[in-house]
Amino acid sequence: MNNSKIITIWALLEVLLEVKMSIQIQENGSVRTAEQIREHYEIEKELATKLKSATRAERRHLYTSLYDELFRRVPHHSQLTRKFSPEDSAWVVRQRMQLLGSFLKPDSTFLEIGPGDCSLSFEVAKQVKKVYAVDVSNEITKGLTFPPNFELVISDGCGIPVSENIVDIAYSHQLMEHLHPDDAIEQLHNIYKALVPGGIYICITPNRLSGPHDISKYFDEVATGFHLKEYTVTELYQFFCKVGFSKVSLCKSHKLTHIEFPLTPVTVPIFGLLEQVLSSLPFNLRKKIANMPMLFRGMTIIGIK
Repeated sequence: MNNSKIITIWALLEVLLEVKMSIQIQENGSVRTAEQIREHYEIEKELATKLKSATRAERRHLYTSLYDELFRRVPHHSQLTRKFSPEDSAWVVRQRMQLLGSFLKPDSTFLEIGPGDCSLSFEVAKQVKKVYAVDVSNEITKGLTFPPNFELVISDGCGIPVSENIVDIAYSHQLMEHLHPDDAIEQLHNIYKALVPGGIYICITPNRLSGPHDISKYFDEVATGFHLKEYTVTELYQFFCKVGFSKVSLCKSHKLTHIEFPLTPVTVPIFGLLEQVLSSLPFNLRKKIANMPMLFRGMTIIGIK
């Protein structure tokens, strides 16, 4: 290939790059430009690197300070912009209440870890006795009016600052993957202690095989943003058993269909074999298969104390 052809191809690539960078991307109900996505990625990766390299003692205050810094430096973050869209927020709440509705009772105490803008906790508060929302940052909830039976509690990232044995239903959505791997099992143990005997923890987290799922999904094959570790079904089952949950199951949902698979020493090796097969595939093929409905797109793990 001669030099003139190389220059022509390079010029074409530059034009395509300019076009790509001007495209708006719809993400989590908000529209952002490619430049904003890139800015978010660079900032989040920078802050995540600080968190990954920090000591256990340093992480106790870094979760709060770094997330606050992220939201200040990325004002177009979808968690901030979604707060001002009632339609988007209502859609998210409806989707999550489809699963939660069957577990809630008027005398229940509900705990949400990582509540974001608290829209789900506010909706749950209409149906239960008490709601605790545990987060590492209060930036998103500034200016909100809380229901009388609702309490926001700021945590160091691992602690669950509520009394032991008082929570009937604990819930998290897109949380565990944000924890340093060394902190994840400690937080799970603290959630376990907060539950009443027979209480349940519903843990929803993306499956590593269909990821990455944080902002780095536009750039990398492995999560490099604030998803400090994305897990598989087998890994989470081992975590829940180690903490002491008496029963563990995997719930798969698609639209209005919910199917629960008990996770036991008999069934888990089957999931492990499937995960090994998927892991061995090329990245694009693995991700395409894993993201098919009812497969490995995400995980809803339910543990019973």
